[in-house]
Amino acid sequence: MKAPGKPRAAGANASGAVPDARSQITGMIFAVLLIDEDGVITEVNHAAENLLGTSASRLIGTRLIDRIGPLDARVEARLREGDEALVARDLAITTGTSEARINLTVSPLGSYPGWRVVTISEIGHEVPVRQQGGEAMLGAPAVLAHEIKNPLAAIRGAGQLIARKLPDADKKLARMITDEVDRIARLIDRMQQLGSTRTGAVEPCNPHEAIRSAIATMRAASSELGEVVIHEEFDPSLPPVLANRDALEQVLINLVSNARDAAIGGGGPAEIVVQTRFVSGLAFSAIRQGRAVPLPIEITVSDNGPGIEPALRDHVFEPFVSSKPSGQGLGLSLVRKLVRDMSGNISHERDTRAGLTHFRLHLPQAARQN
Repeated sequence: MKAPGKPRAAGANASGAVPDARSQITGMIFAVLLIDEDGVITEVNHAAENLLGTSASRLIGTRLIDRIGPLDARVEARLREGDEALVARDLAITTGTSEARINLTVSPLGSYPGWRVVTISEIGHEVPVRQQGGEAMLGAPAVLAHEIKNPLAAIRGAGQLIARKLPDADKKLARMITDEVDRIARLIDRMQQLGSTRTGAVEPCNPHEAIRSAIATMRAASSELGEVVIHEEFDPSLPPVLANRDALEQVLINLVSNARDAAIGGGGPAEIVVQTRFVSGLAFSAIRQGRAVPLPIEITVSDNGPGIEPALRDHVFEPFVSSKPSGQGLGLSLVRKLVRDMSGNISHERDTRAGLTHFRLHLPQAARQN
């Protein structure tokens, strides 16, 4: 009889190898930095590169306080104490030209006097749905969706009848009605699954086509969009994104719509900037189904409005949270759900110096076609 082999360690892969400490730290979704006795950064993980908006080669050798300060005086004082542990919650930091609110921990390394491990987790990005009452809150859109489908069918039928009587030059508008009704119907199907964990089908698509289609839809639906100047700052070499086209377009419609409302309410000339870029040098990724998914495609929608109220900034992606007097607070909650279904990430930040609010989408790149 063959002697039994050594039991495989729990969590080990097929080869029996267990991830080492470096691999574990690399895969963490919050920032981890190692600083020496002088507060100088010596190592960082990928999440730290993303949070601080700078590659590891630029971070290493610089002082942590110079990268995230100025900080609360009490926190800075504790950071100067090399052997002091620290836990700071809801702390305001500055990363480059942007502000963020974070939770910070500092853990001294007893065997290496003065050396510390710093963790930083951003507040308000990818806020999980509250466990208590969360399912009930997400059930409301499904009820509304059922009631909306019947009038949508009537609108579609009316659009088809109108198209038959219009001259050829105007049929395009009628087709837009039916096309948008069909897209909304598909969206409603997704709304009914807002609280589910199932994902929609994704395929390679051109993000610029989705952006321009979303803007065209907004222009046709709202005369107010004519009052807003929209700047397109596209990277023409951007590869196809792996996404659900309908979902991506709906996400962009929501973000551009919100940006329009905010910019018009700013009191000055209303401007929106839609920017695309390939995030090179940063290993931005999300943890999905136990694996890291690289998210190099970035789409940013920025507006020069007054920004989200500080009390709401950490909750904007939660259901029924809205800064609009007549808002129902479902738009950004649905946006987050759609983006997560595509294995992507959505975040927001306020650049107080430039007077801009940014909503950033990070999505996976489609595999190259041979």
